[in-house]
Amino acid sequence: MPAPYTLTLTDAPRDEDRRLVQQGLRAFNDAHVGDDGYQPLCIFLRDESGGVLGGLLGETYWGWLSIGIVWLREDARGGGYGKQILFMAEHEAIRRGCHHAHVDTMAFQAPDFYLKLGYVIWGQLDDLPLGNTRYFLKKDLRSKQLEPDSAS
Repeated sequence: MPAPYTLTLTDAPRDEDRRLVQQGLRAFNDAHVGDDGYQPLCIFLRDESGGVLGGLLGETYWGWLSIGIVWLREDARGGGYGKQILFMAEHEAIRRGCHHAHVDTMAFQAPDFYLKLGYVIWGQLDDLPLGNTRYFLKKDLRSKQLEPDSAS
């Protein structure tokens, strides 16, 4: 006879509950494929007073750079900072032993930006949100030629 389990639905989970589920999955994964080597990777573009104008939020694990968010304030766009940020993240990922990178972006965001920088679309979800497309891209970093200024 099954235990009297209950399900709860919440949009405000307790931190300890989230951590328990995350740690449970991590332990399961580690038992099957070893430690993922997870490390956050964040880059910020700052103005002269230290204010954040944008940046990249990502992480590295299992030999991949996962790019979660790239954003620049409107007045910081068009100056090559996005490209510099992405190259800096790729350079650090390679230094950490990564062989690939992946990112997703919406049709109205930056698919062309990533395509110009060597990423390829490997999948898409249509109507996310309705009438739009979400693209999934990846890049092989093993033969990456870093530009001289990309890590500065």
